[in-house]
Amino acid sequence: MITVRGKTIETLFDEERIAAEVMRVAGEIAATPSTDLLVVSVLKGSFVFAADLIRAMHLTGLAPEVEFITLSSYGAGTEPGEIRVLRDVESPVEGRTVLLVDDILESGRTISFARDMLLGRGAKEVKIAVLLDKRMRRKAAIEADYVGFDCPDYFVVGYGMDVAHAFRELPFVGKVVE
Repeated sequence: MITVRGKTIETLFDEERIAAEVMRVAGEIAATPSTDLLVVSVLKGSFVFAADLIRAMHLTGLAPEVEFITLSSYGAGTEPGEIRVLRDVESPVEGRTVLLVDDILESGRTISFARDMLLGRGAKEVKIAVLLDKRMRRKAAIEADYVGFDCPDYFVVGYGMDVAHAFRELPFVGKVVE
């Protein structure tokens, strides 16, 4: 446990475990290579995982093109609402294999929206890689093709994930205990 900004954070997945899982996931992706792979990182939370993953993919011999998309889900109170594209991919996706990279798969609404949008634009296939999977929170009928860790039902921070724009810089995934 460490204290950051007056909050105590308990480590769930440390740097070494994350690095090992990222390499494992990159190896799984490389086992089914595509000649025209487009990696699309879902911002903001996935930026650290995506960066580590594409470097690990390079070590396996892959050289994907990399893009970014920013999506927003809003609604009254805590209920999710309409999903909007705040920043779209610039590269054409038609006929390509797209790998959507996200930090965490919970309800599945946002990643389902992104997958369906890219398929609607003519992507040959859309695969999904996530660092964390919270299956117990799923609302949409979707599963990731590549998963780093099954995540316990905690609100997690670090390794790109935040709470109120804080803790993205932590090199591990943890939960705030107070």
